This record gives sequence, C-alpha cells and structure tokens, in this order.
Amino acid sequence: MLTSKQRASLRSMANTMETILYIGKDGITDNTVKEAYDALEARELIKCAVQQNCDLSAREALNELCERVHAEPVQCIGRRFVMYRESNTNKKIEI
Repeated sequence: MLTSKQRASLRSMANTMETILYIGKDGITDNTVKEAYDALEARELIKCAVQQNCDLSAREALNELCERVHAEPVQCIGRRFVMYRESNTNKKIEI
C-alpha cells in the first residue's frame, strides 16, 4: 500500500508522462490486461485513458485494471488515470 507522500511523488512524475494505454468500447479485455502488465513491468508507472465510447468510468477501469495486474492506483482525473507497480526485473523508481 502506498503512503500519501509516495502517491504524491508518483503523481508529480506522472504529470509529464504521455498516455500509453487507451480503453475503448470493448472495455478491459485480456489483451488490455496484458498490455498494462507489460507496460508496468517496463515502466512501473503508466498513464491510461478511457475513451468516450467506453461503458466504464475511469474510476471503474482503474479499479478493475489494478486488481487484474496487481497494481496500485495513483490518480484518477476525468477520463485519465495513473497506476503503479514495482517491476520485478526492471526496478527504476525509488519511492
């Protein structure tokens, strides 16, 4: 579980990041989960967005995706959200 200071630090890192994962009208598919897992393994911190034709809210998508890839939710604003998981092989972020 992240502390509020750790979460704040991750939020500031995420500010300048590009959105790399989009959730479309199909919602969270197995492929989306694999992409998120691989991206977290490579980067540890990723920014995602829910597109307008998606039935899920950003909060619902964040919670479901975090559960499926064992990540921590960092931030959710509007249609975008950020999640973090420490990499097993490629540790970059010290919090």
